[in-house]
Amino acid sequence: MRHDRANLYRAADRVKQAAVVELTALGLRDSAYYVDLMARSAILPPYRVAPSLNDLELIAREAYATIPSELRNYVNDVVIQVTDFPDDDTAEDLDLESPFDLLGLYRGVSLDQKTTFDAPQDLDMIFLYRRPLLDYWCESGEDLHHIVRHVLVHEIGHHFGFSDDDMERIEAQL
Repeated sequence: MRHDRANLYRAADRVKQAAVVELTALGLRDSAYYVDLMARSAILPPYRVAPSLNDLELIAREAYATIPSELRNYVNDVVIQVTDFPDDDTAEDLDLESPFDLLGLYRGVSLDQKTTFDAPQDLDMIFLYRRPLLDYWCESGEDLHHIVRHVLVHEIGHHFGFSDDDMERIEAQL
């Protein structure tokens, strides 16, 4: 899929504006973190390269920081990992037509299924898939930070035991 340079620059401006708004809202406007993010991030104009795994991880950390602490306390043990694509086993298990079909995935035992008697079998993990996220971003024109936050919150919803239908109903009410 090809995108013309003018559209990419417009998208870059939206991302930059959104990043400034998000970081200001977090009280980070004048912090070293803000300066470091703006200086090192490849997601800002002029888009010489696509956002890297590290760039997406920084965005995911920002998004995670905006989740209310009352909820974050229940997610502290969940590992958030950014990879380019779902692995082959995941693609096969979910019967994906394309690895671009999945933006994120929660893998683990949701809180509504856990008991104090359960021995942990594996880590609860949230996967964010960089390439599908970037494709969606380019196709939709939405703010990349918003997309990553939306997918992260969606996967955290699965950790709490919500189904996709539950989350669609909740989102429709917001």
